[in-house]
Order: sequence, then structure tokens, then C-alpha cells
Amino acid sequence: MKRVSILGSTGSIGQSTLSLIAGRPEEYDVVALTGGRNVELLARQAAETGAAIAVTSEPDLLGQLKDALPAGIEAAAGAEAIAEAAARPADWVMSAIVGAAGLAPGLAAIEAGTSLALANKETLVAAGPLVLSRAAASGATILPVDSEHSAIFQALRGEDPAAVERVIITASGGALRDWPLERLAEATPEEAGRHPNWAMGNRITVDSASMFNKALEVIEAKEFFGFAPERIEVLIHHESIVHALVGFVDGGVMAHLGPPDMRHAIGHALDWPDRRTLPVERLDLAKIGQLSFRPPDETRWPALRLARDVMARGGLTGAAFNAAKEAALDAFLARQVRFTDMAHIVETVLDEMDASGETSRRGEVSLGDVLDTDAAARARARGAATRLSQTV
Repeated sequence: MKRVSILGSTGSIGQSTLSLIAGRPEEYDVVALTGGRNVELLARQAAETGAAIAVTSEPDLLGQLKDALPAGIEAAAGAEAIAEAAARPADWVMSAIVGAAGLAPGLAAIEAGTSLALANKETLVAAGPLVLSRAAASGATILPVDSEHSAIFQALRGEDPAAVERVIITASGGALRDWPLERLAEATPEEAGRHPNWAMGNRITVDSASMFNKALEVIEAKEFFGFAPERIEVLIHHESIVHALVGFVDGGVMAHLGPPDMRHAIGHALDWPDRRTLPVERLDLAKIGQLSFRPPDETRWPALRLARDVMARGGLTGAAFNAAKEAALDAFLARQVRFTDMAHIVETVLDEMDASGETSRRGEVSLGDVLDTDAAARARARGAATRLSQTV
């Protein structure tokens, strides 16, 4: 049996992973499940899968988790407990914790030599060189789960990476893609959280509307595959059928198509290097009729411009970018700042930390360096949000 752990099992990616495992229960031994405040769901998942341990990120909910779990399943709480669970012997670990909180557990799994299915893009954005060097040292395999990076990974199978001329990542444009520019500042969290194609968590759906999600993916593509930044392109593709394209030096382009269903990318990582039957919709291109593409408007989505700045600056800028983005999103969801203020907050933080030398670190970077930069960027972003809130 394949031993698996799921970090972030109560989120949309975690639940989709468990749905695939439930279809072939005789093939999997669930080691650990981790979640946040939804301890009732976490306990139910642990009971249904027979997990050895269930961990909540919230220490104050440990008692509730223990009460909800059946006898024989261990309970724990807190960040250290999640990292410990991630490091338990397993063959495959899904990293689906949202945000920078997924970095330390992901590293723990990598250092244990486990195959890590990476749905947490922030891990590579904040600490790409550190993560990849640790994986090389331990022999761990990192498998991409973001639909775009899974698509690139599949399109490159059997190809010479040196023959790649460019990669194109597609984006739906999110909930506000057709709004007049002058209305964007008025968008509420509810309006930004209605994705036209994908069923995702609220935070990532708002990130899709602001295109910060795509900005993170551009940086992740550079880190994971080693592509030069100028070879990474973004196209708006409303239908979310083409997830990525890889262009080669002979002019040919390999495209990966699939339904907007994360179970495809999850299943590919779960079954890799094999392909297995998955319970996803089969495309009917005649029914779809046509696929549309257009270049992104960076006036509407300044996050894409900021992604290029991050890649150009290097050092610890990725860690600062992700942390500032998360803090700015917190402020928007709390209705403290406007939708369009998020990019302004992030850019302010990046400029301030670049000017002060806080992100200019070169050479080997430690986890402590990343976490220190993360904390400093969050503090600066919260300060910027407070100042902006006084004008809203």
C-alpha cells in the first residue's frame, strides 16, 4: 500500500485528494491529515481513512479535535506538530496548506526524502533555491499540482528542456475580468470571490481576480523548471481548458488541455510516473466550439508586472512578495482596503525592502532568513494597509 499524508486536508485541494483516494482505498494507507479550524471535518476525514494522526494548526482546538476523533487516532496541534506529521515516514505527501504556512511542513517532508505533491505555490516563490537544494540532498521528488505547472510538467515529458523556447501559462482572468477599470476599486470580497470556472477556496479565488495567483505561478515556473523570466508568458483564456503551452525551438507548441478540475493534476501527481483512470469529465471540443485567448492588461492586473520585478531582483524578494500579498489580501477581506489597493501595498513593501537592503541577500539562504523576511514584509504591509484605510 502507498503511504500518504495530506497537509491541508480540509481545504479544496485536500478534499479532492481524499476523494481520489476513496475511489481506491485498498491502495492507500493514510498516515497523517492536517487542517485548520474545521476540526469536525478533519476528525471525520481521519475516521473515514483510518489516519494514524490528525493535526490542527490551532492549539486552542486540540481538545475539540480529541473529543471528535475515534479511539486509536492520535491528535496534535500547532505548527511544530504539523511539521512533525509531515516528516513521518510516507511515500507521498500532498502539500496543500495555503500560504507561507505550508513552507516549513513541506520542507520537513522533503528532508525526509518523501515525494512531495506541491499545491502550495508559495513554497517555491518564497524559498525556491532552498527547497530545491534540500530536495536534491535528500533525494525527494517534487511533483507540481498547480494545474498550470502540472500541464508544463506533462508537456515536457520526454522532451529536451534545452529545446524549450518559451512557456505560456493561461489565466481565466477571474471574477472581475470584464469589469470596467474604473469600477475595480469598488469590488467587494464577495464579488471578487466568485470564480467563473473553478471551485476553489475564497483566498485563492480573490487572488485569481487580482491575478496575484498568476503572478505567483510565473515565479514558481521560473523556480521549478529553471526557465528564464523572459521566456515565461501569460495569456488570458476564459474557458480554462488549455492550462499551459510549451513552445520549442522548431516553432512547434505543445498544449495541455483538460477540464477545469483539480483532480486531474492531483491524480497525475498521485499516480506518477503512471497514468491511471480518473473520474473527471472528458472534453467534448465540438461542444465547446471555440477557445479564446488574449494578452493580459497589466493596468488591470499590475501583479504580473510585480512578478517580473521579483524575478529581476532575486534574493529574498520572493519571500517579501508573498508575505506582503498575503497581508494585503487579509486587509481586503477585512474590508480595510480597496481591491486595487492590494497591488499598491505589495509594491510599496517591495520598494521599501529593496531600498533598505532587506531582500538583497545573495548566496545560500536559510529557512530563518525566509521567515524573518516574511515577518518584516507582513509588518510593513499591515502598516501600509492601515495608512490606506484612513483614506477609504
